[in-house]
Amino acid sequence: MKAYTSQQMLQAVYTATPAVQPVVQGEDPHFGPRVVPHELRGWLARLRLLQGVPFAYLVPDVELLPRESIRFFYLDRAWTDALVQGALSVGTVNASDRAELLALYARVREEVDEEERRVRLPGGEAVQRGPAGTVSGFVMRSRVVSGWPGLHVRAYDRELGVADDAVIPESDPRRLKILRMERLAPAVMLVLFDGVPAVVHIEEPRQGIQFGVRLESVGGDANNLRAFVVARNGNTAEDVLRSGGRKVDVDVPFRPGSPGVIDIARLNQSLMGTAGTNMGTSVDSAEFAVQMLRFPYRQVFGDPSVQAPALDTVFRPTIDVAAMVQRFTFIR
Repeated sequence: MKAYTSQQMLQAVYTATPAVQPVVQGEDPHFGPRVVPHELRGWLARLRLLQGVPFAYLVPDVELLPRESIRFFYLDRAWTDALVQGALSVGTVNASDRAELLALYARVREEVDEEERRVRLPGGEAVQRGPAGTVSGFVMRSRVVSGWPGLHVRAYDRELGVADDAVIPESDPRRLKILRMERLAPAVMLVLFDGVPAVVHIEEPRQGIQFGVRLESVGGDANNLRAFVVARNGNTAEDVLRSGGRKVDVDVPFRPGSPGVIDIARLNQSLMGTAGTNMGTSVDSAEFAVQMLRFPYRQVFGDPSVQAPALDTVFRPTIDVAAMVQRFTFIR
């Protein structure tokens, strides 16, 4: 009796299995006839966006994501494809089932590619189509995540040079679609982009009006902070500028024995005594509010001078593998 290897037996099954004809399981209003059922298609798309993947598999060590840090990365499509194939293999019992799945997998992947962009669909925008491309993103650990749950994140393939309050929809080809944006913990946020950005904006929520002061370290000491406000013209609300275009700062005084509590009367006197504020001897609450108004803070990542398609010079891996191997050693 001739002996056969498992690989030879599997190849014989693939050869003997007739061509599998896809069976339409439903009609999608956006994509048309679909082979993969809607519920399974959505679940597989969310799985490729790492939903349900334990956080320890994404960040295996706490030192890789210290406090007040952000880490940009690329998502390995080979890894997520293997993840999907592993999930689909649960429904296979024998070699014939695996051969049929292999014949259908190209169609399955095509449908999951398109479903991936519908997992997070902004209201009023059309569903984007086409094969899935490179997925990049970031993990951020910061008090900002817990302090401002409604953070705005926007990614672009170039520096737009538009007004700060301009609204660029995700359907705009210059803006990268956000595939997933979720808080994994009170102070940890995960964001995935459909593509590789040149510029990423993270901004405080724009809802409502907020007042506050600015802080900067004195002499590079993070524990020694100076509080100040930028003086504004009370008539036009524009920043007061010195010769050379530098903004005029006014130190913020605090009440004696009450750290963090602003001495409003003394601050008001300092603002009235600053040239260019046009604040008279009688200041009402509206004039004072103009001085204390803080616009949402925006943190920009990337080099704004880099234009597409030279994206490889902006977000690129910077991990020193040799240093990581030396730092994260396994004790057997």
